[in-house]
Amino acid sequence: MKNNFLEHIKSPKELRLLKQNELPKLAKELRNFIIDIVATKEGHLGASLGVVELTIALHYIFNTPKDQLIWDVGHQAYGHKILTGRKDIFDSNRQFGGISGFPKRDESIYDTFGVGHASTSISAALGMAIGSQLKGEDKHHIAVIGDASIASGMAFEGLNHAGVTDVNLLVVLNDNTIGIDPSVGALKQYLTNVKKGTQRQDNIFEALNFNYSGPIDGHDIDTLILELKRLKTVKGPKFLHVITTKGKGLKQAEENQVKYHAPGKFDAKTGNIIVKAETIKAPKYQDVFGHTIVELAKENKNIVGITPAMPTGSSLKYMMDEIPKRAFDVGIAEQHAVTLAAGMATQGLIPFCNIYSTFLQRAYDQIIHDVALQKLPVIFCLDRAGLVGEDGATHHGVFDLSYLRCIPNLIIFAPRNEIELRDIMYTAQFGLAKPIAIRYPRGKGVTIDWKQPFKKIKIGKGEQLKSGNKLAILSIGTIAQNVAEAIDLCNNKEDIAHYDMRFVKPLDETLLHTILKKHDSIVTVEDNTIKGGFGSAILEFVAFHQYKNTIKTLGIPDTFIEHGTVNELQQTVGLGAIGLKNYFEVL
Repeated sequence: MKNNFLEHIKSPKELRLLKQNELPKLAKELRNFIIDIVATKEGHLGASLGVVELTIALHYIFNTPKDQLIWDVGHQAYGHKILTGRKDIFDSNRQFGGISGFPKRDESIYDTFGVGHASTSISAALGMAIGSQLKGEDKHHIAVIGDASIASGMAFEGLNHAGVTDVNLLVVLNDNTIGIDPSVGALKQYLTNVKKGTQRQDNIFEALNFNYSGPIDGHDIDTLILELKRLKTVKGPKFLHVITTKGKGLKQAEENQVKYHAPGKFDAKTGNIIVKAETIKAPKYQDVFGHTIVELAKENKNIVGITPAMPTGSSLKYMMDEIPKRAFDVGIAEQHAVTLAAGMATQGLIPFCNIYSTFLQRAYDQIIHDVALQKLPVIFCLDRAGLVGEDGATHHGVFDLSYLRCIPNLIIFAPRNEIELRDIMYTAQFGLAKPIAIRYPRGKGVTIDWKQPFKKIKIGKGEQLKSGNKLAILSIGTIAQNVAEAIDLCNNKEDIAHYDMRFVKPLDETLLHTILKKHDSIVTVEDNTIKGGFGSAILEFVAFHQYKNTIKTLGIPDTFIEHGTVNELQQTVGLGAIGLKNYFEVL
């Protein structure tokens, strides 16, 4: 075991056989292992590199899995996965059919709680601790949360409750001043002052009845182990403040923490990112949004941009750089972002609230209570709609059409391409009587010459893309590209008509009546769950007007979709061009 400690570790049991002075060498091996795998397989790099020593120390001191370790978000859990029996299959991380990029309960007994969205760890760990206490069990519960995640309201709700209990709970704050983008807000400044030693009085965590210790160096294994041993003997809620460096051990990852959060493929020896050969020069949808809002905001002084902790991922960063006073990163606080936008709208501002589809779920009541009920014209831009790929079930934006469609006073639009995204943003800024949700996918589009002069879009109007007298295909959003490709492959393509409905709400009823009178068979296609989405809206319309046409609905099956490339996943669920073509031909 002397030459390569990591090679012999199949679980934390083997880790605990090591002498304490051997752990720094293990840390180096673990860090290199993560770098080597992520360099070729891609994934979340910086966060896991930053907690190597902390991961080793936690599993070394606590008796996992009996003692329950909960990781917040899970970006930083690669070392945890490798030390808990998944080293030999770690090269399948985030690959189709491989292990998940996030902790997942049905993957390992060591993954005590499934995560992927931020700020859930404290509430989950507290729930586990209360459960253990009620059952009379003697075990520890440890939540590891980052400084960006702890600023979220849900984290403070958990802290607030935990502080009036006597359960065996340890909250470890992994403080590296960055989430995906740099942390923001007053709490960030507070933690900075604590680290500088200028904020020792009125400690906020002590005020919440936590036994606070730190800050300590999160890369000093001896200090970590000494403090964790001590905390094991302390009863009640405890709080350990640990300082780490995101990307630790890879120079480029330390120096450019935003880019190396998930850098794609890179050279493991040099750390340099491998630039992919560009086959398509079409832009990313997020960049179309980012450049367009800047273009519009320069002409319209009432436009403001809002994002909850995703300025780079949403490309609102462009507006933050050029018009900083009117672009707001509010941190991991989706509920606040939505109601902030509502408040701005009452004052005549035009808020573009950019939130990933999967994260807007976290602000559902605010959409209903604070925006739609009051008919406030907030413009929701839902990035990462549809299947998003390797991040898997926690991140797929496949529920938005369903969870938004039932809300009164809300317009729902899905652009077919980049030009339509620009045009609907242009249209919305002139003032709609209602809020609007615009959903678009992750990644690149299809239009090279996308920066066309703006045109107004008529709300609630669809359009015919291809004529045909027998089968009619109705699609919504960018899945139209797959539909068009599938039709081209069909032997009976002359018989197939294709309509882009564009709006899920309001539906183009005039166009629908025309389609239903002309075509006996209709197929709806969407990259949203089959339950309650676009196809359901068409079925409701057909039933209400008592049409007898044959209607088939295609979309995401009623199950959680795992991880893989978007193409792999679309093929798996029958939404790839070949699958659609085969379906169309048998109708």
